[in-house]
Amino acid sequence: MNPAARLAPLRDRLGEAIFLRVAGPDGPEHRARIHDTPGPRWFEPDSPIGRVHGDASMFVGGIRALLLQTLHPAAMRAVSEHSGYRGDLWGRLARTSRFLAVTTFGTAEDAQVAVDVVRAIHDRVTGTMPDGTTYSAADPHLLRWVHVAEIDSFLLAHQTYSARPLDAAGRDEYVAQTAEVTRRLGATDVPTTEAELRDVLGSYRHELRGTPEAREAARYVLLKPPLPLAARAPYGVLAAAGIGLLPAWTRPHLRLPWFPVAERTVVRAAGGAAVGTIRWAMSR
Repeated sequence: MNPAARLAPLRDRLGEAIFLRVAGPDGPEHRARIHDTPGPRWFEPDSPIGRVHGDASMFVGGIRALLLQTLHPAAMRAVSEHSGYRGDLWGRLARTSRFLAVTTFGTAEDAQVAVDVVRAIHDRVTGTMPDGTTYSAADPHLLRWVHVAEIDSFLLAHQTYSARPLDAAGRDEYVAQTAEVTRRLGATDVPTTEAELRDVLGSYRHELRGTPEAREAARYVLLKPPLPLAARAPYGVLAAAGIGLLPAWTRPHLRLPWFPVAERTVVRAAGGAAVGTIRWAMSR
């Protein structure tokens, strides 16, 4: 028996464990519906959005996105007051990953249903900021922030850790494809090129700061993952890789360290090994 055949059972067990942790106990059922249901799709599976959202680098990009998104006070307050991330972090992760999978790979009909469900939820997420102003998860400006923080994180992680980084045209196409989904959610003035993405991100800089809710969320995501002890070290590597991709100016806001040399060398190498292992485990 060749080495690849001997390792196949280990790969299958590891891949299934990772998938069930991210997708939830009903993940296999949803996977079958998303990928096996016939019908037109919004996107081709090997188009840029399929390549990015189907790659193991999303594990790093997702952590980076969560940390970056917390820096908008209104977005963070909405999550803090309405999300079950403290008691149901994995349930929230499963719902988010399912939405990305359905809108990227599912039928057009199922993708639109997923969008409609999220819009209905957003309409109910409202509240008041400490200064008395109101917030709404359906606010196009807030939706755009969540989108650009997420897409910038996914794209950067893909370019850093993917086995097949996108070229310039592919990166622009990825931004344009993700904009189609976010416009359906109610966002406006969504960037459609990589350059526009950078500009829109910069336009939010004056609104961002590290609130107590943001720092609490960062501590929870980084230090209190609901994982068995054996999984804490690998998760820590992915978390360090996610932190390593954050802009330096974000670190004081979230009270995170910044070690530029170590992040470019040790953390980058460890992150690459962790992502490569996940990619190997889930490539079946």
